[in-house]
Amino acid sequence: MSDSPTPGTELHVPDDLSGITAQQYRAAMRHYPAGVTIVTLESDQGPVGFTATSFASLSAQPPLISFNIAETSSSIEAMLRAESLVVHFLGEHQKHLAQRFSRTAEERFTDRSLWTTLGSGEPVLHGTPIWVRATVHRLLPIGDHTLVIGLVTQVHDNTESSPAVGPLVYYNGAYHRAEIAD
Repeated sequence: MSDSPTPGTELHVPDDLSGITAQQYRAAMRHYPAGVTIVTLESDQGPVGFTATSFASLSAQPPLISFNIAETSSSIEAMLRAESLVVHFLGEHQKHLAQRFSRTAEERFTDRSLWTTLGSGEPVLHGTPIWVRATVHRLLPIGDHTLVIGLVTQVHDNTESSPAVGPLVYYNGAYHRAEIAD
C-alpha cells in the first residue's frame, strides 16, 4: 500500500476558478444520481462503516475499485490504517442501513442483528445483494477527500441472473428506488 502521490501528479488548482464556490459545486453534484454503498472495515476500536456514493469500478484485470472518504469523516483515521474492507452495494430495501450509516459513528453497529463478521475480520451487512471484499491498494489525498483504491479479493453476488431487488440510488439529497426497465 502506498499513500504518497506519484511525482508530477500533484493537483494544481488555478487561482481563478471562475467564482465557483463549494456550495455551488455541491448543489450541481446533487443532481447526478449515484448508487449507494456502505464501506465497512475492522479497526482496533471495533467495526467501522460509512456510506459512500462515489464508488467506481476501475479495472477488471486486476479487479480494482475506488471510492472517496472526506477528510472530516469520523471514519477517516480507521480507513487510513485499514488493510482491507468490504463495500456493500445497497438494494432499494436497505434505505434504513443508508440512513443508519449516515448517523453518528457510535450508532452504526449497535444493532447486532444487522451484521456479522467475515473470517478475515470485516463486518458484513445482512441482506445486501452484492458485496466485495478488497485489500487497500492505494490511498491518494485529493482536495478535501482521500481516494481509496482497493484490489478485490472476494465477490458475493446474491442476484443470480437478474437482480432480486433494484439498487438504492442517492439523488438531490434523498434516497430513491431505481426504476429497472425490462
